[in-house]
Amino acid sequence: MKPLEYGGRPEDFWQEIVPAGTYDVAPKAGFGDFFPAQLSDGRQLALPIRKRAESGEALASLIINQASLSVLETLADDLAGRVRAYRPDVIVALPTLGLALAQETARRLGHTRYVALSTSRKFWYDDELSVPMRSVTSPDQQKHLYLDPRLQPLLQDRSILLVDDVLSTGASIVAGCRLLEKCGVKPDLIGCAMLQTARWQDALRAHDPALVERVIGVFASPLLIRRDGGGWMPADNASEVG
Repeated sequence: MKPLEYGGRPEDFWQEIVPAGTYDVAPKAGFGDFFPAQLSDGRQLALPIRKRAESGEALASLIINQASLSVLETLADDLAGRVRAYRPDVIVALPTLGLALAQETARRLGHTRYVALSTSRKFWYDDELSVPMRSVTSPDQQKHLYLDPRLQPLLQDRSILLVDDVLSTGASIVAGCRLLEKCGVKPDLIGCAMLQTARWQDALRAHDPALVERVIGVFASPLLIRRDGGGWMPADNASEVG
């Protein structure tokens, strides 16, 4: 029995949402080169599996600015539907990949603008409104996260939805929370397209335990480990399947 393989070209990833049941979500031989993420209605999105050389583990990857516009729109539709009942006043976006998702989500919630945080310092920025930040996709790059001071008044006395594309280690979302706190506010809700493993919970819990229960993701993906003689398996059941 062979691991489940995608069969398409690498550039075809993230281009199509397919019907429920298109891919086996628990193949006995494991996953080969992709992981089928599932939306709330059962539809699926094929995500490439990326091996982490330092650990031998792997993660399903979502690069949302390489996704087709229809995929981005579907993810924004889903996220907006999940958060609409909370009626956020302001959508704040983490750069860089969270910007597109936040913009489309804001549009679907009837907002006319959103607040984009930045890792690029403009000359009029205030260093007091910045925090250091790292991400799982660029672990060796020390960045700083900034808020344009002219946008700070938009956050005052507002309910805030903080949006990123993926929650993985939790480092980026915690940086966003810290920057908002420098502005005298806190996010009421956190939204994302993918919850990549559950590692983000520890970082967010250490920062503010209450926020862990306020995270909303469109879909989740597990930590993957290689099964002997087979494909990639979710780390929590790799020894049980097959």
